[in-house]
Amino acid sequence: MLRTLTMIFLLAPLAGCSTMGYYWQTAAGHLSLMSKREPIEDLLAAGEMDDKREKQLQKALKIRQFAVTQLGLPDNKSYQSFVELDKDYIVWNVVAAPTYSLTPSQWCFPIVGCVSYRGYYAESDADEFAANIDAEKFDVMVRGSRAYSTLGWFADPLTSPMVDRGEILLAEVIFHELAHQIFYIKNDTSFNEAFASAVGEYGVRQWLAAEDPDGLERYEKYLKRKLVFIKLLAETSENLKTLYASGANESEMAQQKIAIFNQLKVNYETLKTTVWEGYTGYDGWFKKPVNNARLASISVYQDKIPDFSRWLTACEFNFPRFYQEMISISELPKKERHQRLADAAHCAAI
Repeated sequence: MLRTLTMIFLLAPLAGCSTMGYYWQTAAGHLSLMSKREPIEDLLAAGEMDDKREKQLQKALKIRQFAVTQLGLPDNKSYQSFVELDKDYIVWNVVAAPTYSLTPSQWCFPIVGCVSYRGYYAESDADEFAANIDAEKFDVMVRGSRAYSTLGWFADPLTSPMVDRGEILLAEVIFHELAHQIFYIKNDTSFNEAFASAVGEYGVRQWLAAEDPDGLERYEKYLKRKLVFIKLLAETSENLKTLYASGANESEMAQQKIAIFNQLKVNYETLKTTVWEGYTGYDGWFKKPVNNARLASISVYQDKIPDFSRWLTACEFNFPRFYQEMISISELPKKERHQRLADAAHCAAI
């Protein structure tokens, strides 16, 4: 707690009133969450939880141990405590992108640098901030997040929204968030998130191969569908980028933008009824309006995963070797970093 308060006081001279208010809600939300932590081992020893929660936490500890021993992820106090929450999400993130651009807005902070989202511990605060963004100039989305990480600054807890997602998604998020503790580059969200996402996905493959081969088969099927869906969104994004760079007048651009989003929905329905044979797993994605902010958010997490996958393959799925290469690349200037990641992968021996 002292560390959080110290950070706030250090930031205070740098912040205006509205920004300082944002820092205070961040500190208050974080301190509230940290104060509710209970060691998982103590909870299990007490024997007062229902069977479902007890099994979830036992599995979570086993997944975390696997992360350390088999994936070479950091071994610290993160995810060894638990917080029961009465809500479905831990934080709500606001993402915005200009009406005719897929480049997300950036919010910059002294410690973590610039990121393409702004997080709130209360959904009402996120909605209020989003409502104050000029809707004529920006596409906006508010998205709940079940993951929680302070990048290793604190002993992050598991929470009920995290463990209630099921074993596979719990494993993926633990691996993902621990991967952020290996390195975190200021002002490069796409590199950070794609690296952690790749570790999360390949880590789950390793976990299921060891613990549940049948589950691995189902997960591979899920990833194949996800890849096809991401490709569908990427094609839509490319069409939008072409439109936004075309120099068309605003009225024409607005009409064509609507047409492109409508075509995305048509293409999805075709995919669902043909290749996927009626699989409806992504129907929920279309329940909220599709806009630039939502596409930009997906792009940040997904676009560079194939590059990280190539490097992990070149490292023969030896995670410590892979981390060594990525740490080396992460230390390059941003332009060189992204170019090196896209180049042919070569993994040195440790």
